Amino acid sequence: MNVSTNVPPGGSAEPLAQRLAELRGPAPQRSLNARSLAALAANPGCHRRAVLDAAGVDKTVLAARLGRPAPFGQSPFAIARGLVFESRLKADDYAALLEPLRDHLGVPAEERAPLLVPDLLHRSGPAVRADRTAEALARAAADPDSWTLLDHPMLRLAVAGSTAYLEPDALVVHGGRCTVVEIKSFPVLDGSADPAKVGAAARQAAVYVLALQHAAATAAGLPLADDPYTEQQLPGSPRTSVLLVCPKDFGNRPTAVAVDVRRELATTRRQLSRMTGIGRLLAALPPGTDFDLATDEDGAPARSTEQLTASVEAVPAAYSPDCLSTCELGFHCRAQARCDDRVEQLGRGVRGELGSIRTVAEALAAASGTGSPGPDDPDDTDHANGTDGAQEAAERLAYAAALRAEALGTKRLGAGA
Repeated sequence: MNVSTNVPPGGSAEPLAQRLAELRGPAPQRSLNARSLAALAANPGCHRRAVLDAAGVDKTVLAARLGRPAPFGQSPFAIARGLVFESRLKADDYAALLEPLRDHLGVPAEERAPLLVPDLLHRSGPAVRADRTAEALARAAADPDSWTLLDHPMLRLAVAGSTAYLEPDALVVHGGRCTVVEIKSFPVLDGSADPAKVGAAARQAAVYVLALQHAAATAAGLPLADDPYTEQQLPGSPRTSVLLVCPKDFGNRPTAVAVDVRRELATTRRQLSRMTGIGRLLAALPPGTDFDLATDEDGAPARSTEQLTASVEAVPAAYSPDCLSTCELGFHCRAQARCDDRVEQLGRGVRGELGSIRTVAEALAAASGTGSPGPDDPDDTDHANGTDGAQEAAERLAYAAALRAEALGTKRLGAGA
């Protein structure tokens, strides 16, 4: 679960916050949360998503205004199933949850050492809850012999001139360090779970780990370690191995899986550092660009579909088929990629292999050996631009085709292309 509200801080970040507010217009700001930050990490090269998320634009409404609404978001049934599973784990003083925590984290039995569960003021606002969480975490970290469970703590993370409030399911604090615990409703069958779902959960948990790392470093008066694969041994600092608690097989009995999120953490840090320097992306926008989704008293949009489309397309996107399940603008970007015949529609792997070739037609021409200008075409400037890159891609395509043909035991077609 995530509850977040972006609050522009004061000081030197005010000009950036003001510029982002101008892009958003008077429409309500869409808050960043762990899911949106994890989705950013899943596609770190997309300038379009970085700008829209930093400005707090509601991409669901924007996609509808552009004429390509996306059936995006968690299923209501999945949300309800997750809430029921979590409530069962936390019933009877966390009796069901303690079983996997004892197996993986060594939480002792109640008679040996009581598990402390401080009140984190869940009915208060996010800022108050974040302060209370920081106090409870500091107290728990100061007593290395105690075991403390923070149920739905509230964490802060500065993102692009704003403060995002993040809510992990739980933290277990012992020995001066803490472990992020995420409760998911997808099952673990015969000891394994859906890799895509585990990956998404790992990216989300990495956001919580990053927020805790920043908090621990700030409290100690130290900078965050440059190497994201290094664990700083600081009071209250998180371990980079998180615990996913899921249903075992087809029942409701919980099991836990330890997941190392260092790779996801490194990607998240890199992406958020790009958003911190988002001023460079904003400076490249044409004058008059905005994403104003507000309406007047009669309900008429302040910006026409054509104006919003022009503003959106002024920001470069890094589309891939994965965006359809992680971004509200996925269907719009796919339509744009198809209209422009872009190779991105074929996936990141294909896009990376084709190098400087940008369209499917160019790729097919290069593969057939007709993509480069001949000696009799000195004025063919369209083909002359990027000839070296096209020739290199053509050679790579021909080589790949030859290897594939050889592996299949067929005749090598186009080996001289």
